[in-house]
Amino acid sequence: MNLDDFSDLIERPDGGIRRDAEERRQRLNVRPGALGRLDELGEWLAAAQGSVPVRPVEQPKVVLFAGDHGVASLDVSGRAAGTAYELVRAVLEGASPVAVLARAQQVPVRVVDAGLDCDPELLPAEVTRRRVRRGSGRIDVEDALSAQETRAALELGIAVADEEADSGTDLVVLGDLSVGGTTPASTLIAALCGTDASVVTGRGGAGIDDLAWMRKCAAIRDALRRARPVLGDQLELLGAVGGADLAAMTGFLLQASVRRLPVLLDGVVGAACALVAQRAAFRAPDWWLAGQVSGEPAQAKALDRMALNPLLDHGVTVGEGTGALLALPLVRAAAALAAELPEAASVPEAAGPDAAATDAADDARG
Repeated sequence: MNLDDFSDLIERPDGGIRRDAEERRQRLNVRPGALGRLDELGEWLAAAQGSVPVRPVEQPKVVLFAGDHGVASLDVSGRAAGTAYELVRAVLEGASPVAVLARAQQVPVRVVDAGLDCDPELLPAEVTRRRVRRGSGRIDVEDALSAQETRAALELGIAVADEEADSGTDLVVLGDLSVGGTTPASTLIAALCGTDASVVTGRGGAGIDDLAWMRKCAAIRDALRRARPVLGDQLELLGAVGGADLAAMTGFLLQASVRRLPVLLDGVVGAACALVAQRAAFRAPDWWLAGQVSGEPAQAKALDRMALNPLLDHGVTVGEGTGALLALPLVRAAAALAAELPEAASVPEAAGPDAAATDAADDARG
């Protein structure tokens, strides 16, 4: 597998359609600019759909990739190592923030186990049946995945993207359910942006104290030493300092772009995978929206590098796709306005000066 092949497979959203959408917007009975960023969202969605007027977002879905990370054993997370399955169970039972919001918006949620560190019997078979490995390696001292596991994780993400596109999903809210996932995510972003560990180290969705932050910063520093020699190969980079869930999300993002399936990104883990995917295929980010600001410094650097401007900044740090799901009504509203606002009535052309002179002459002769 060569991720660079995606560069030839991914096309940009239709520029001609976007121009048509912009021209239609100029004809609506609400003055241009009065709807702010909703205009831009409507035009982006029209280009992604290849349709003017834009179609409603009728079949969105939340897709969450789950995994545990060995680096969590260093107490760099607010949750105990190996407990990501508890996050998954809360989603499945409808007791997590993303599950509550999805239920309120009538959006289905799909959870994919890429690398949970738990007995498969603890969760439904449809969640665990495609697991790549049990937990990912401790990236400060060892590879997260073998080369074979990295390819398998990418293929998992590609397969899930194909399944969603084939099933009629018209927009994906992408998130993760992980313990320790912000550490490899921050490492990937620091490596690809050429920054130091202290610049990208945040406090994670669960929150950590100062001592845990220092341990996390040291783990990212050590992982960066292992990442820099393989920066030229995205597959090797994901295997060295990524993880099964991150590799799967990267494959998902690339294949979703191939299939012209728009994606709403959530937090720093999604941003890291998007940055790796952008390195492989520079057109891919045209198919993504940044749903929210998560407060993680690494996410801000990644989004800036990809020129993605987040839709919301509500201080939501819980992860799990929650912040991106909060942005979904904004996207749906933009689609509805672009499609349903009537065009302004045409104004008759005013008579020119020559016509006025002719009329005056006729009056004089009469």
